[in-house]
Amino acid sequence: MFKKVSIVGFGLIGSSIAREIKKHKLAKMISACDISNKALKEIRSLKLASEVTHNLEISAKNADIIFICSPLGTYKEIFSKLRLIINKNTIITDVGSSKSEVVKLAETILNKKFCYVPGHPIAGTEESGPKAGLLNLFKNRWFIITPSILTSSVAKNKVTNFWKKLGSKITVMSPQSHDNIMAITSHIPHLIAYNIVGTAAKLEDKIKSEVIKFSASGFRDFTRIASSDPTMWRDIVMSNKKQILFMLKRFNKDLSHLEKSIKKENKKELFNIFKKTRNIRKKIIQAGQDIKAPNFGRKN
Repeated sequence: MFKKVSIVGFGLIGSSIAREIKKHKLAKMISACDISNKALKEIRSLKLASEVTHNLEISAKNADIIFICSPLGTYKEIFSKLRLIINKNTIITDVGSSKSEVVKLAETILNKKFCYVPGHPIAGTEESGPKAGLLNLFKNRWFIITPSILTSSVAKNKVTNFWKKLGSKITVMSPQSHDNIMAITSHIPHLIAYNIVGTAAKLEDKIKSEVIKFSASGFRDFTRIASSDPTMWRDIVMSNKKQILFMLKRFNKDLSHLEKSIKKENKKELFNIFKKTRNIRKKIIQAGQDIKAPNFGRKN
């Protein structure tokens, strides 16, 4: 599909994309760009790219498409540099978990001669780094495109076809809709997981050690995502702050209602709450089964 692909940021997603490109022979050349010397060493060791550099100018030079897979906090600098490096035929795309602020940033920094296709694969694990990459990570998973004024139909089709080659299902929505959905389905769950682990960490030493010792699978599974990259999640929370705060307000209202029901020993209300959420959970599980997502030996 491409002569040269530049992947900026070689964590879980970036390295998984590289593996898929090699597997499906989607590019003659893969250029890996990362600021971490450790990551560059691992990329070379794993032979994931034919060009490995910390220099964005070298990686982006003559690239047909550039995948930005670094934390959201790096986008401003990357957009500013790319504007001075690439030509109008180069497609810029990304995999960021927040879109409204990113699109505004791109439209402000990149003038209309550049092409940007905002995207987000709904896939991943709590692992990070080049070694964490997986083949088939994107198979039967959604890839969301959130077009901007910089998105041409030609570039959009190329990005769509690329992700279809990886086995992804494609959908298109506005950046605002994307951020609303991600706030409740991804961002808030991560915040809750981080918070409950933080609460456990503040318990008295004896209780804390017993919590760790006797943690049932429920606690381990629920808090698994608290192992995710802290830099990445700091940037996601800041980028989607408005929608996260809105959803947290609604969540806290529901949590307060649950607390009152417990205090009042309102058994009927507690039963109704648990029954209703149980039924919704069944629908969520069914939706996941319909997608037939691959099993990687750990939950995604």
